[in-house]
Amino acid sequence: MMGTRPECKATVSFAYLCYNVSHMESIFTVVSSKGQIVIPSALREKLGIKAGTRIAIRSEENQLILQPITDEFIRSLVGCCKGGGESLVETREREHRIEKR
Repeated sequence: MMGTRPECKATVSFAYLCYNVSHMESIFTVVSSKGQIVIPSALREKLGIKAGTRIAIRSEENQLILQPITDEFIRSLVGCCKGGGESLVETREREHRIEKR
């Protein structure tokens, strides 16, 4: 078993696809006494989940949403945080000027 990693506390928001399981083939798994689940191999292959793949987990309206953090997912984020306005340096300089008043 791998060593524990520090919990990521990023504040980046991601768009998640939410599916209503009543309209799709349901796949069931059981939670172990340690809180672990097994992701079926067909889903792991489809989503590119391999041993050691990090997965973001979030709760939304009584549902668990799991997002594999794969290279493809990371590439999809390129530019998502790009602001249309000033740079971080410009923002910080503006805030300094306001604080000095």
